[in-house]
Amino acid sequence: MYVIITYDVEVKRINKVRKKLKEYLIWTQNSVFEGEITKGKLNRCLNELTKLMDENADSLYIYKIENPKHIRKDVFGQEKSFDEMFL
Repeated sequence: MYVIITYDVEVKRINKVRKKLKEYLIWTQNSVFEGEITKGKLNRCLNELTKLMDENADSLYIYKIENPKHIRKDVFGQEKSFDEMFL
């Protein structure tokens, strides 16, 4: 499946959350990751993320697309690839 994950976490946890998500998905915007992932890997990722987050202060949104052929992504302006910027 294809997922888009967005997050809003307190500053002291941003790097840990971003580092964990980079293990599973592609970093496309400051607080946005996306890509193909199996249900098992997604569950593992979410389990690891919930251990890093404070559910009273942080939030995580997951958009699941079962058939990625139905995705149309329009980019206005410069398309960023944070993975390539920080190699």
